[in-house]
Amino acid sequence: MGIASHHPFFKEYSMKKRKRVYVCLTIPAILFMFVFIAVPLIHAVKISFFKWNGYSQNMKWVGLVNFANALKDKLFWRSVGNTMIYGFGSTILQNVFGLLAALFLNKQFKGRNMVRVIIYMPIMISAFIMGQILYFFVQYDGGVFNELLTLLGITPVYFMKSGLSSTIMIMLVNSWQYVGLCMIIYLAGLQNIPVMYREAAKLDGAGRIKEFFHITLPLLMPSITTAVVTNLIGGFKLFDPIVAMSGGGPNKKSMSLSFYISTLYFNDEKAGYASAIGLLTVILIMLIAVPVNVWLQKREVEY
Repeated sequence: MGIASHHPFFKEYSMKKRKRVYVCLTIPAILFMFVFIAVPLIHAVKISFFKWNGYSQNMKWVGLVNFANALKDKLFWRSVGNTMIYGFGSTILQNVFGLLAALFLNKQFKGRNMVRVIIYMPIMISAFIMGQILYFFVQYDGGVFNELLTLLGITPVYFMKSGLSSTIMIMLVNSWQYVGLCMIIYLAGLQNIPVMYREAAKLDGAGRIKEFFHITLPLLMPSITTAVVTNLIGGFKLFDPIVAMSGGGPNKKSMSLSFYISTLYFNDEKAGYASAIGLLTVILIMLIAVPVNVWLQKREVEY
């Protein structure tokens, strides 16, 4: 029996059985995605062609009017601009500081695990709660930062005065909260790089900078791809910190596309129009995230 188990027939049968088990294990996830992603998306596509308040039984067919109106909507384009700041700004800051933290914490020193926990800890807090906490730091009257400035004899700063400043502050808060996620991804990537490559670089006389750009960075590309695409999509969908810190203000100038969709659906009762903008948002994210993912994957190297 032991000899027969090594026969190619039994090996092939075992592989086929294992594949069937894997397929069966994926069925619940596929059903979950179908029920909670595919079905709502199909429904959103349907109602985007109607004028509907989201509650009544009366739905008026308007065709592509909702999409045409979106392209002429100043608030839509302002939200697009803010979404680009949230997406690209957060991605750049999270990855730069996440990589720096990973490089530092990849070394052996006392208290390393505690520092990792401290950096990662903000992720465990709800984004909405984090936004509210940080709002009390940046608010004009009684804010922590302005109280410190007053003690130093400096005039308080209105951090949330304009749409741009509010957008930047929200982006900074979001970036700070998720730096720990990038740190974990990059730490995993750094620890998977074979030591022999670094040793070979040192034997060739390469310094730390050359070693980083010619050894570490190229071999870290799979981790960079994962971190960048994840952060990019997360930034484009930013919602909770905006609700907590600015409510889309001042004068609706810090709204993201997600926040604008929520406002249209629940406040203005324009469910059809909100669905149309939601579909445009999905298309926008795909047009940016997919090429970025492909471009980064082409720069990954085998080791």
